[in-house]
Amino acid sequence: MPETPHIVDDVMTRTVVAVGRDAPFKEIVRTMEQWTVSALPVLEGEGRVIGVVSEADLLPKEEFREGAQGLYEQRQRLSDVAKAGATTAGDLMSTPAVTVHPDATLAQAARIMAVRHVKRLPVVDDIGMLQGVVSRADLLKVFLRSDDDIEEEVRRTVVSYLFPAYSHAIQVNVYEGVVTLRGHLHDTSLISVAVRLVRAVEGVVDVEPHLTGESGTPARTAGTR
Repeated sequence: MPETPHIVDDVMTRTVVAVGRDAPFKEIVRTMEQWTVSALPVLEGEGRVIGVVSEADLLPKEEFREGAQGLYEQRQRLSDVAKAGATTAGDLMSTPAVTVHPDATLAQAARIMAVRHVKRLPVVDDIGMLQGVVSRADLLKVFLRSDDDIEEEVRRTVVSYLFPAYSHAIQVNVYEGVVTLRGHLHDTSLISVAVRLVRAVEGVVDVEPHLTGESGTPARTAGTR
């Protein structure tokens, strides 16, 4: 079977830039500029994450600086107006923080980012202590895996597992993450299963099944492209 999917702990950044609750506005801006990040975890005590302050949390300071918004619109955006007058991370931060655990799969982390519209997630343990940060770029690291590594895993954990008697007759080729399967099989009922398992291998971009029954008739591969 395919190996255990990569988890957040495999790709996260462990050296994390963060600020305390009392960090002043300009310190936050300087820290973001210095470390080229768009958001910072806000910590309390020994490192418990209590929120996140992002560029979006800082922008109301400029947006409402000259009272450019109409009174009605300001009433509709009371939270932004409040942040425009805030001066510390504790007042500016979004809370509770959207976080993820180190043992979450990369798919789970990607889903959280998509649903919550965030680019970075603080990684915390069971009691909320900061362990690292995972970004969208970190989640894409699995696609840097070499074609040779992907091919070896597909052969070992999918082809040999599903078709032990025919593994020698199945060709596996990988180019730029796209896996192509070719060969003749007696039992074609597992081909769609094989495609799903190959897609689950970390780093696979797509699967192109070119498998036929022993008669030479192209096998049915429902659900594949």
